[in-house]
Amino acid sequence: MAHIPDGVLSAPVLIGGALASAALVTLATRRLDYARIPQAAVLAAAFFVASLLTVPVGPSSVHLLLNGLMGVLLGWAAVPAVLVALLLQAVFFGYGGLLVLGVNAFNIAAPALLCSLLIAPRLHAAQGRALFAWGALAGATGVLLTGALLCLSLLLSGPEYRPASTVVLFTYLPLMLAEAAVTGAALRFIQRVAPKLLTTGRV
Repeated sequence: MAHIPDGVLSAPVLIGGALASAALVTLATRRLDYARIPQAAVLAAAFFVASLLTVPVGPSSVHLLLNGLMGVLLGWAAVPAVLVALLLQAVFFGYGGLLVLGVNAFNIAAPALLCSLLIAPRLHAAQGRALFAWGALAGATGVLLTGALLCLSLLLSGPEYRPASTVVLFTYLPLMLAEAAVTGAALRFIQRVAPKLLTTGRV
């Protein structure tokens, strides 16, 4: 579960998450390349759909995040793309919630930016298996960091969430493998059909 529902987190965590997300959105808006808006819309739609398809894993459930892929392809544009997709999911399907929107958006968008910073510059020169490997690393890193931030959000809200956070973190392990395969394969496909997109995701 990457969508923390309303009524779980403490007020300080909710406020901190809202402020952190507001700061990210402000920076992203100022640095946004408006030529990337169509790409951002497509990936936001993919994230929106992928997040609705959940797979039970133990007592929890997981779904593809695609934040590593969004980060390396969109850069700063990944932040508003994630925010808009999460807002629509909360409004139309009740995933997460409006009060916790800031925390959920930060937990998914911040890892996307880190993937953009560390991995996107290496994609333009990568070929074949190397490109797949970098894509797999981006996918796995996005999931790992989102899981860590989600657990941190729970732990900061109270020690009673420690058992739940441990369980949730372990459910992210199989998701890391799936996300790595999907992201690596997606980048290999993009290299064949639109290689220019691999050079536009740097922050």
